Amino acid sequence: MNQKNLSLWLKLIIIGMAVCGLGVYFFFLPVMGKSLAQAQPEFAGCYYPWLIFLWATALPCYAALFFCWKTAVQIGRDNAFSETNAKNLKIISQLAQADVCLFFIGNAVLLVINMSHPGVLLASLLIDFAGIAIAVAANALSCLIQNAAHIKAENAEII
Repeated sequence: MNQKNLSLWLKLIIIGMAVCGLGVYFFFLPVMGKSLAQAQPEFAGCYYPWLIFLWATALPCYAALFFCWKTAVQIGRDNAFSETNAKNLKIISQLAQADVCLFFIGNAVLLVINMSHPGVLLASLLIDFAGIAIAVAANALSCLIQNAAHIKAENAEII
């Protein structure tokens, strides 16, 4: 697969992830929240705080998708091993870390103010660990790409 095709596939995947995220955040979560609030009226007061909290967790995800797009553009230009891509992946790692912190702290705060259940906090740890895995993988890729960019620059100087 050449760089242009890889870039195209990456862009299609990024668009697909963005569309799926919009469906989850702006259709699935509000519908499920309203049905839960109607089925159990004691949770009706929790609907908007939870919805706003979950929407806030979407912001770092969409920022990361933006940097993924910038990386895909660089790959399409046959510039996969560059300092720019290393920096983009580092930013994606930092955004994943921020999202994990936001998600954990938000769940803990909602639990403390009695708008959540301890089981929800425990279940959210699975999502937190997935975010940590993404952060570590993006950081590792950033280091590898940065090393490859240095090697590429050294080889260009020799020739």
